[in-house]
Amino acid sequence: MKKTNSAGGVVLNKKGEVLLVSQHETSWSLPKGHIEKNENALGAAKREIYEESGITDLKFIKNLGSYRRYRISKENLDDKSELKTINIFLFKTDQKKIKPVDRENPKARWVDKKDVANLLTHKKDKKFFLRILKHI
Repeated sequence: MKKTNSAGGVVLNKKGEVLLVSQHETSWSLPKGHIEKNENALGAAKREIYEESGITDLKFIKNLGSYRRYRISKENLDDKSELKTINIFLFKTDQKKIKPVDRENPKARWVDKKDVANLLTHKKDKKFFLRILKHI
């Protein structure tokens, strides 16, 4: 089994809504992705947020911790060939416009905090979000 490191973020707008992104138009998640060789986790999180939402105006607030889960296949199933450690950071933005750059993640939207867990596709994403909800 391949082990990888990913990074992403909980991005809050002025209304306190959370940014969610679509993966392959079949699932919803927090914006996140692989950490490249030339970057640290925070830099990767900012890059992934930009690629999946077009947001460049990010204010780093704090590190929210990490969790582990399997990669999600295009069929929304656990792909046990890859175990990810996902580092999540909290950001705020004043940027209103969302326009994803990454073709594999063509949709993004703002969601009320109380609705986020119900929309997240992967059960471990939901569990992590519910754990950190009181800290955002």
